[in-house]
Formats: sequence, C-alpha cells, structure tokens
Amino acid sequence: MEITVDNLETPALTKAELAELLFERIGLNKRESKEMVDAFFDLIGSELIKGEDVRIAGFGSFEIRTKAPRPGRNPRTGALVPIEARRVVVFHPSQKLRAQLQGGSNAALKADGDDVSDFER
Repeated sequence: MEITVDNLETPALTKAELAELLFERIGLNKRESKEMVDAFFDLIGSELIKGEDVRIAGFGSFEIRTKAPRPGRNPRTGALVPIEARRVVVFHPSQKLRAQLQGGSNAALKADGDDVSDFER
C-alpha cells in the first residue's frame, strides 16, 4: 500500500462510507445499511451519556473520564481563565488493534485467541 501526503489532514471513514460497505459486502439494502450504522452509533452514544463504558472485543473501549476543574490561560491575552470540571470520552485500542497498527504479524493475532481470517478480508 502506498501512502502519499497531499495535505496534513488524515482521511476519515464516514458513516455514509460504512453504510456503503455494509451494502456491498453483506448485501443489505442501502436504507437498512444506513439505519444499522446510525443505530450502532446511537447505541454507543446513549451508553456513554448514561456513564457506561463501551467495550468492543478486538477493537477497543470507549470510556467516560471526569476531568477536574483547573486553571487555564487565554493564549491571546494571558489572562487566567478557570476551566470547569467536565466529562470526556477516551478511546483505548485493544492489544489486537495495536498490533495491527504497528504492522504486527498474524502470530500476534492468533495469540490473542481470535481467528486470523477475520482480519485478512
């Protein structure tokens, strides 16, 4: 695979592209594909809003972290600005995904206990 850098932005996979992939690979019609993708992300979002962590085996986990209030600084004026406590979503990739991102071998995937053929499609 060859990667060229035309700009500094990383291309993003969109919900529409995910729905198109479901249409092409699984054979769902386009409306069903879009509804399935929307339902998947709605479910993840609603669980996170409730304060529940979301773990997807072989991919990673989305967790809610509460950040404490802290002092901040306006970069333009240098004035101190208080930053209020807030909840943020953090993502932690699974060991399997990390190995794939680093160009890990199929042996690393087999050691994790899952079928390697799922990752070669």
